[in-house]
Amino acid sequence: MSITNNLLQIKSQLPNQVTLIAVSKTKPIADLMEVYNAGQRIFGENKIQEMTDKWEQLPKDIQWHMIGHVQTNKIKYMAAYVSLIHGVDSLKLLEEINKQAIKHHRIIDCLLQVYIAKEESKFGLDEQDLIEILNSEEFKQLKNIKIVGLMGMATFTEHQNQIKKEFQNLKRIFDKLQNQPATYNLQPTTLSMGMSGDYKLAIESGSTMVRIGSSIFGTR
Repeated sequence: MSITNNLLQIKSQLPNQVTLIAVSKTKPIADLMEVYNAGQRIFGENKIQEMTDKWEQLPKDIQWHMIGHVQTNKIKYMAAYVSLIHGVDSLKLLEEINKQAIKHHRIIDCLLQVYIAKEESKFGLDEQDLIEILNSEEFKQLKNIKIVGLMGMATFTEHQNQIKKEFQNLKRIFDKLQNQPATYNLQPTTLSMGMSGDYKLAIESGSTMVRIGSSIFGTR
């Protein structure tokens, strides 16, 4: 099947409330343009330099999501244009995003990454860390970022029950967050969980945003 057909088939199966991010890391401009011409406007990259190169070459109505692990010293390269930063896992990172956002007169939307997997290689905050950051005076001073939700990655495993439990745990934390009073920099509406291998399970568990790469573009 062509990339276009893959995209349209996935989109036809997604509920209205679920946003699709086409994960385009390592893919050439021609592939991104094919998906763009089929109507896709949200792309996810995991390296800031590659994302910036693509942003410079591609139409300006594309929303760019940074879905990889973010290094503090690289934020300045994407602060002018990034739509959503997914993998935020420290107050230090939020402070740097805020600092760079001020320079560009922007408010940058962020997702806090929660560690839900049983794998050492995954990043993220635990529930206690998350609460501590959001309740801290330092966080309350950050006027140029907005936490719009949470992001998490399940364990890479065949065990569907384990994946489901991890997703349900993240949904529980998200629900608690939504019950907190919203402030100017905390307005959680987005739950980003689910990738090519497990997005259907993620949607069943309450995901509002899925990150799909290989099922659209083919394997890397």
